[in-house]
Amino acid sequence: MSSSTALLPQGAGYGVVVGIGFFFALLMAGISYLQNRYTKFSTKTSEEFNTASRSIKPGLIASGIVSAWTWAATLLQASTVAYEYGISGPFWYAAGATVQIFMFSVLACKVKQNAPSCHTFLEIVYARYGKTTHIIFICFALATNILVASQLLLGGSAVVTALTGMNVYAAVWLIPLGVAVYVVLGGLRATFLCAMYDLLQHAGSVRPVAGNVDGSYLTMKSNYGLVFGVIQLCSGMGTVFLDQGYWQRAIASRPTTAVRAYILGGFAWFAIPFGFATTLGLAAVALTDNPAFPTYPNGMTSAQVSAGLAAPFGAAALMGKQGAIALLITLFMAVTSSSSSELIAVSSILTFDIYKVYVKPTATPDQLIFVSHAMICVFAVVMALFATIWNLVGISLGWLFLVMGLIIGGAVFPAAYTVCWRGQTKAGAIAGCLCGLAAGLIAWLVEAKVYYGELTVATTGANYPTLAGNMAGVLTGWIVSTVVSLIKPDKFDWEITRSINKRADSYVVTTEDKTPEPHAQQHVPQLQQPERKTRCVA
Repeated sequence: MSSSTALLPQGAGYGVVVGIGFFFALLMAGISYLQNRYTKFSTKTSEEFNTASRSIKPGLIASGIVSAWTWAATLLQASTVAYEYGISGPFWYAAGATVQIFMFSVLACKVKQNAPSCHTFLEIVYARYGKTTHIIFICFALATNILVASQLLLGGSAVVTALTGMNVYAAVWLIPLGVAVYVVLGGLRATFLCAMYDLLQHAGSVRPVAGNVDGSYLTMKSNYGLVFGVIQLCSGMGTVFLDQGYWQRAIASRPTTAVRAYILGGFAWFAIPFGFATTLGLAAVALTDNPAFPTYPNGMTSAQVSAGLAAPFGAAALMGKQGAIALLITLFMAVTSSSSSELIAVSSILTFDIYKVYVKPTATPDQLIFVSHAMICVFAVVMALFATIWNLVGISLGWLFLVMGLIIGGAVFPAAYTVCWRGQTKAGAIAGCLCGLAAGLIAWLVEAKVYYGELTVATTGANYPTLAGNMAGVLTGWIVSTVVSLIKPDKFDWEITRSINKRADSYVVTTEDKTPEPHAQQHVPQLQQPERKTRCVA
C-alpha cells in the first residue's frame, strides 16, 4: 500500500492498535474483577467463561450478534461494492447478510429445544453421528473461523497502513494481541444530499458502471450488484451457520428469548452496512476528482479497491484528518468486537470438541478453563499467521470475501439439519459436506478458466467464477444431504442430544467461585429436568 495516502503519522496507528486495544483489556479486567467479587457469575468457571451461564437477555444477545456480524468487511467490502456498483451494492450486502440471521433464529430455537446444555453445535454432531462426522464438521467450522478472522485482520491492517503508514505486518500481529487479552479476561460476556446527487450524476457520465442502467451509480438495476447479492447470500449462510460464535450466542441466551434476540439483531444490523457503505462508498465515487481525495489526481487502483479502501478514502476526502481518525477508530472497534467473537468460538471448539473428546475426556473444570484460556492465545497467533500469509501471496480482503462461501458452503444445510431434522443420516451429513465442497471448488475453477482463459488471483476472484462456486457449494450440499438421507431416513431420538452435558446430582463448590461446578465428566449445569422440553417463544 502506498505510503503517499497516509494522512496520519505512524504513531496514530500504533496508538489506536496498541493503546485502545489494551485500554479495553484493562477495562475488562476491572469489570471481570467486579463481576467475580460482587455477583454470582464468576469468569473463573468454564460455564460462565464459555456460555455466560446461559443467562443473557435478548437485548444483550442482539447486541452481541450485531458486534459479531459487523466485520471489517461490513464496513469495507460493503463500501467497495458501493464504489463499484452504486447504491445497489450496499443494499445487496445488507439484505444478503440479514436473511441468514433471521434464518438462524430457527436454529437458535432448535438448539435450546434439542440440546439445551451443549457448549458447541459440534457436540450435537458428535452425539448424533460419531467421530468421523464430528471431525469433518470440526474442519469446516475451523475453516470458517480462520477465513473470517483472516478477513478481519486483512481489512483492519490495510486501512491502518493506508491511513498511517504503519507497517502492515505490525498491524496484523498487534491487533489480535490486545483482543486476546480482553477475551481471556472477560470470556463470552465480554464480547449532504443535493450536491452529492450532482457529483454522482457526473461520475456516472465520466466513469459509467458496467451493467447499470445508463451507467448510473444511483440505480437499483445493476447486473453485477445482483450477482454480488447472490454471492453474499450463499457466503453469509456459511459464515453464520458454521461459525460457532453465532451458535454460542444461541447457547448463551435464555430459552424463551432466543428467537426474538436474533430477529432484533438482524433488524439492527441491516442499517450498519447499508447506511455506512452508502455514505462513504458513494462519497469516494463523488469525490475522486476532488483535490482532497487521497489518491488525487489519480483514481483508486484495483488493488486499493479490493483492499477495501473506498471507505477510508471517502472519509478522508469528506473530513480530512478528522475523518481518517474517526474511520480508523470505528474500524478498529469493529475488528476488535468481531475478533473477540472468533477467539472465544474457536477456543470453545478446541476445548470441548478436541481436548475434551479426544485428548482428556476426564478433564476437570479447572483444566477446561485453563485450556480455554490457552486456546484463545493459540488462535490469536494462528489468525495473525494466516493474515500474514495472505498478505505475502497477494490475497486481498475482497478476494477472500468472495471465495469463502464456496469453501464452506457445502456444510450449511447438513449443519442445519443436524438440529432441525431427525431424518438426516450420518451418510447424508458427510456426503452433503464433501460433495458440496468438491462441487464448489470445481465450478469455481472451471468457470474462471472457461470465462477468462486462465487461473490467476484476479480471475478466480471475479464475480462469475465466485458466483458459480458459491451456488454450487451450497446447493449441492443441500441436495445431496437431502437425497441421501431420504433413501433411508433416520429416526433420531432427540433425548440423546438433550442429555448432552447433563449435570451430576452433586456439585464441587469452591470458596473462590460463586458458581458451583459439576464433577469432572459432567461439567455443565442442567437447565431443565430431563423429561421437560424447552418451548421457544418468539
